[in-house]
Amino acid sequence: MISSMTGFASYEYKNEFGSFVWEIRSVNQRFLEQYFKLPDELRSIEGDAREILKHELERGKVECTLKFYPNIDNNNIHFNEKLAKQLVANAELVNSFLNDKSNSSFNPIDILAWPGVIDSGSADDDQVKNSALEGFKQAIAKLKDARVREGEKLSTILLDKLNKIEQEVAKVTEHMPDILKWQKDKIETAFKDLNVTLDPARLEQEIILIAQRIDVAEELDRLRSHVTETNAILNKGGSCGRRLDFMMQEFNRESNTLASKSINTEITNSAIELKVLIEQMREQIQNIE
Repeated sequence: MISSMTGFASYEYKNEFGSFVWEIRSVNQRFLEQYFKLPDELRSIEGDAREILKHELERGKVECTLKFYPNIDNNNIHFNEKLAKQLVANAELVNSFLNDKSNSSFNPIDILAWPGVIDSGSADDDQVKNSALEGFKQAIAKLKDARVREGEKLSTILLDKLNKIEQEVAKVTEHMPDILKWQKDKIETAFKDLNVTLDPARLEQEIILIAQRIDVAEELDRLRSHVTETNAILNKGGSCGRRLDFMMQEFNRESNTLASKSINTEITNSAIELKVLIEQMREQIQNIE
């Protein structure tokens, strides 16, 4: 099955260390781009989290956010008095530089909120970090599920477009004998209007040259082959966005050639319809991993 690069996952869990909330958003991107927003006390897990993400996803712009609310043991709170005094002294020093003494007060809560002033001492740092990373793995699993569900929708759309491409190819194939007859009749009518008698052998030679010039059998065969290959890619699944994008280039090349050889309105219309279908597929493929 294929996966979209667009998805969202949220994973919230609680344990003896506190409450963790992971949110991961991903959108389409040519390569894998990772962005992390982590609380100060857990910033050191970013390197490990990046490695985990790199092994799970291949493409997409992925934004990961973690919110952590630690459990606080009131009987085991440690107040770093030395750090608090240093912060107060530095704040008073800065205040002494200010001309407007009315703004010299500072909020004690800001001092308490400073990293390192209050330590709950409720858990070992490594245990908290490991717990955060385990939760991250669960959040990625949910994101991958969401991307697969979106990928299934994209696959349905693409298969429908492929079916319509096959219909247009069959339509052109069916009309080719009539088009050649129409071209032959057109040449004969033109010479009759001019009262010119054309040697049958020469007429046949001209018809053969025209048939060679407007022959699209090779293009139609290639289009059928591209449909088969694209179906195979979709059925195989995995990270196939780049391969599908390449197939769209091949489809587009054949439809352009078909349009350039057209001498009939119906073939022209089919060539235009093919280009529309290919462009619609290409837009959807931009979201596939």
